[in-house]
Amino acid sequence: MRYDSSRLPDFSVSETLRRRAPFDLFFFLTVLLLLGLGVVMILSASSPRAYYDPAGQTGGNAVYYFVRQLVFALLGVGLMLLASYLPMGFYRRYTPAFLALTLLLLLLVPLIGVKANGSRRWLGIGGLTLQPSELAKLCVILLFALLICRFRTRMRRFRYGILPFVGILGVFVGLLILEPHFSASIILIAVGAAMLFLGGVRLAWFAGAFAAASAGLAVLMTFFPYASSRLRTWRDPFSSSSDEGYQIVQSLYSVGSGGLSGLGLGGSRQKYLYLPEEHNDFIFSIVCEELGFIGAVFILLLFSALILRGYWIALHCRDRFSCLVCAGITTLLAIQVFLNVAVVTNLVPCTGISLPFFSYGGTALLIQLAEMGIVLSASRDMAVPAGI
Repeated sequence: MRYDSSRLPDFSVSETLRRRAPFDLFFFLTVLLLLGLGVVMILSASSPRAYYDPAGQTGGNAVYYFVRQLVFALLGVGLMLLASYLPMGFYRRYTPAFLALTLLLLLLVPLIGVKANGSRRWLGIGGLTLQPSELAKLCVILLFALLICRFRTRMRRFRYGILPFVGILGVFVGLLILEPHFSASIILIAVGAAMLFLGGVRLAWFAGAFAAASAGLAVLMTFFPYASSRLRTWRDPFSSSSDEGYQIVQSLYSVGSGGLSGLGLGGSRQKYLYLPEEHNDFIFSIVCEELGFIGAVFILLLFSALILRGYWIALHCRDRFSCLVCAGITTLLAIQVFLNVAVVTNLVPCTGISLPFFSYGGTALLIQLAEMGIVLSASRDMAVPAGI
């Protein structure tokens, strides 16, 4: 497939609305279906904690988290539609400004961020909070796509294809570690590596990076007891089921209790303050418990359909920047879904990774829907003749 590597046309907004084709309806409806299921599961999973909240944040309102998530979902759909109408040239043109804003917000987090559970990951804005790490994921995708288009065939050289990208990732990861936010750092590195692979970087560099990462992990396991303890807990969570392994053990109980058809919507027992983060990172455990194996597989099939459609759109984009952005956003979605499900089922060591469209969180939901809107924007150009 041949891509037009030249600069994207700079359409005005009026021309864009008049000339562009409709967006991909299958992708849009799949997003809405997943979002609707996610909001319903928030209502079911969060109601006990909202009612019995010992901190008094919810005021005993059982639908506190549900109402907030519903508001963010409606705002997010509006943001997705807006993002779908903005031309891809808009995102390319304003990527540097978005980079500056994201770096500024990340710098502010360690200084004036809201502290919770031993970390500063949020900025307080009135009565709301903003998580800049979610912006960082999208920013890396847009910036890497822009640079890959700019360097073009020089991506196979170390000076252009490795050095600037590693430097950018180093800055972002360094700022995230200051919070600290290790799970976001892992996702950022994985997405960055995927973008470089799509950009045409030599495979030998990936082999070297894998070897370096393996050596770093070995050093971490040898000299940092916390890391080795985390690994032991992952291998046998029941050996410390009342301490470090408590959360994953409760998650496994929740997943196993669902059986084939589940206990029914609202029927979860683990959500009654047994399973921590039941409405956030571990909401998929409640999905398995209430909807069973059948319901969980159905949701995973919806995610698979959305991911495959995202890659299909990327392959049919008419320019390289749009292709890279769509592939990057789709890869980010795939990574987060895989890691979240892997964590709640103890396939990988426990770390805080949310499930897109399901986990509670306003910033994450808004950014995820905006990312879906960018993919829809790219899909609107597939049917536009190249001469327009």
